[in-house]
Amino acid sequence: MREGLKIPSFIITILAIQLLMMSITINQIKYVLAIHKTGSFSEAAKDCFVTQSTLSTMVKKLENALEIELFDRKTKPIELTPEGKKLIPQFKVVYNESENLTELVQETKKEFTGSLNIGVIPTLAPFLLPLFLDSLIKDFPEIDFSVFEITTDKIIERIKLREIDVGILSLPIIEKETKCIPLFQEEFMVYDAREISNKAKRYRVEDIDIDRLWLLEESHCLTNQIEKICLLKKKRKVKNNLILKSSSLLTILNLIQKSNGVTLIPKLAAEQNKEAKKNIFPLESPVPVREVGLIIHENYNKKRILDVLKNTIQKSVAPILGKSKKVKVINPF
Repeated sequence: MREGLKIPSFIITILAIQLLMMSITINQIKYVLAIHKTGSFSEAAKDCFVTQSTLSTMVKKLENALEIELFDRKTKPIELTPEGKKLIPQFKVVYNESENLTELVQETKKEFTGSLNIGVIPTLAPFLLPLFLDSLIKDFPEIDFSVFEITTDKIIERIKLREIDVGILSLPIIEKETKCIPLFQEEFMVYDAREISNKAKRYRVEDIDIDRLWLLEESHCLTNQIEKICLLKKKRKVKNNLILKSSSLLTILNLIQKSNGVTLIPKLAAEQNKEAKKNIFPLESPVPVREVGLIIHENYNKKRILDVLKNTIQKSVAPILGKSKKVKVINPF
């Protein structure tokens, strides 16, 4: 049992004994959790790579063993019964601990198998994933990788539900049941589509024309960080028709080019946008940066693959990011 696990070990032991006594299998619990996640027997069967009849039969056997109906099959999507709602959290504990045990066995045998579900925020995904994902897949062919481009709040939610293993996002994140691991610091740069005569210009924050500033929609932490850097809340109110809010950083960059707008972008995005490089400028010291890192559940136990992911990402970004002498970390919230 890993240190820091809140559920006492004797409870897990009792649960394991009860599982054996009631002839409940880990696969049955896996099927129940899949139905709970998808709201559908057919979709759950696809996720678990079994036929729907096999899944339905196994879940029914589990319900018979418990003498409890876990699902209301009349609803669409399928919902938990009141009894099922009480049992689902404990099923998650048992299933996750079985996964942890498997990982420990693999670690002892020095094997890398299984799966890794990764969530990445949209302002990182298009620029970070191409740097490391291909080599990661090739180096570990026995691991099934799934990557989801989702916002910070969704990553946190799915980490807590144990639906994804790890998130890549902007730190710090202070949330119960989670643990954060720093990866790198990424500086913010100014993207100004106007013609600038001084190509060696180093911007000051006060040089940024907020009347031409374009932002992502409020749900993105990058928007919060830009607002903090530019002190927007302390400055005069900007006309709404001069701010476009989008969910895609790439969309913002393309539109800014056409309208002589301005925004702040992270360095990875700046370095990979070759067409816009002539319009990208550094900021004066102390350089504002965002701290990028991993977030996991506090009970996550796949330490070896986590270390591999961390090292692979850090190695891939090091040649691009370099090091700034004096920085100021901008929190995402």
